[in-house]
Amino acid sequence: MTAEPTAGRSSRWPVPPQDGYTVDDLFTLPDLPPHTELLDGSLVFVSPQRDFHTTMIDLLVAGLRHSSPPDLKVRREMTVVLDRRNGPEPDVSVVRAEAVTGRELTRFRAEDVLLAVEVVSPDSEARDRDTKPQKYAAAGIPNFWLVEMAGSDRHPVVRVYELDPVTKAYALTGIHHDRLKTGVPFPVDIDISSDALDRL
Repeated sequence: MTAEPTAGRSSRWPVPPQDGYTVDDLFTLPDLPPHTELLDGSLVFVSPQRDFHTTMIDLLVAGLRHSSPPDLKVRREMTVVLDRRNGPEPDVSVVRAEAVTGRELTRFRAEDVLLAVEVVSPDSEARDRDTKPQKYAAAGIPNFWLVEMAGSDRHPVVRVYELDPVTKAYALTGIHHDRLKTGVPFPVDIDISSDALDRL
C-alpha cells in the first residue's frame, strides 16, 4: 500500500486569527461542523456522542418542559453568547420566553438564560467540569447542572449548583441519583433512574 501524495492539497481547517475567533466568526465561518463551540476565542469541535449523552438530554428536556412555567422555554444545544470570545453550547438551557424571537434564532444572550446543563462526555470532561461552569458563573447564569454516569452500574447523577451572588461562583446545592427534585429555576421533579433512561 502506498500513501497518496499530499502535494497540492490545501487544508480545509480554518486558520485562526492572531487574537482568536469571535462570536461573529462562529456564525459566519463556512462549513463548520454542527455544534461547534467557541471558548476563549478557540473553536471547539464535538466528537460523535454516546447514547447516554443524547438520551439523558432527551430525558431532561422532556422533564423540564413538563413542569416549566409559560414565561420560560427549554431548549437543547443552542449557543449562549457569554461575551465576544465565548459562545458555548449547553446541552440543555432554560431561557426566558421573550428571548425566543423566531424560528431562525441561532443564539441566546447569557442574561436570558436561567439554567445551563452539561452532560459530560469523555472528550469534554475538563470543559464541562471546569471551564464552562466558571464561564457560566462569570456571565451571571443563576443555575447550572452537571450530569454524569456513576457507580459500577453507570447510573445517571445530576449535580445541582446555584450562583452565589457574593462570590460569583457556583455552590453545590444537591446531588441527585434516581430522582431530580429541586425548586430552582422552578419546581422540578424528574425520574433520572437508569430505568427511566432505558424506557426512552
